[in-house]
Amino acid sequence: MRGTLYGVGVGPGDPKLMTCLAVETIERCPVIAVPSGGGDRAVSYRIAKQAVENLDRKECLRLSTPMTKNRRVLNESYEAAADEIAKRLDEGKDVAYLTLGDPTIYSTYIYIHRIAKRRGYDACIVSGVPSFCAAAARIGDSLADRSQQIHIIPSSYDVEEAMDYKGTRIFMKAASGLSRIKTMLLERNQAAVMVENCGMADERICPDVRRMPDEAGYYTILVAREEPCDRAGRPYEERPPGK
Repeated sequence: MRGTLYGVGVGPGDPKLMTCLAVETIERCPVIAVPSGGGDRAVSYRIAKQAVENLDRKECLRLSTPMTKNRRVLNESYEAAADEIAKRLDEGKDVAYLTLGDPTIYSTYIYIHRIAKRRGYDACIVSGVPSFCAAAARIGDSLADRSQQIHIIPSSYDVEEAMDYKGTRIFMKAASGLSRIKTMLLERNQAAVMVENCGMADERICPDVRRMPDEAGYYTILVAREEPCDRAGRPYEERPPGK
């Protein structure tokens, strides 16, 4: 009998934000899959290790996922990753692929999930807390009220058109385009909060566009609004981690 592939969202960084189902699924699977260079070097693995006992005793597949926009290279890496996972599934072993946040939001896992399904394997998704929801909680405000819209924008692509979207704009993985986004926000006199490494030990929150750095870590989110301050008419407060 073949095993089942699970794409498990481990949340944004704080292991306490992992769902019970995520922990139970990882505990049940004899094989764990993480990006290349995995083990303790994979952020998703480090998060899960704090919530799942004896994680380091499980077989860990380190799957190559190059950081490139070249579709051919990416597709080849997804097929190769699916090949490695399929070997374990054919042995009757369940595999848990660990991914930050939620597997359905800009996740490498979903491409492997589709390949596995196409090949006839059972594949399931275990939801995780999205990073921007955790960031909103850290900021202490909602992402949208009443009829307001929410726009989720991948910052590694062209974002200029998105700057004029109505409502709340969430710029995912904003580090590479942070300086450019900052400039456009200042030109429009719009408020934004930067949350870097949400829920992790080195979390950083910056509530003032003018004080944001030009560079930040890979796991950086910007929550931008049309208005220059919060709904109560006050600037966003800068809060230390854990408060």
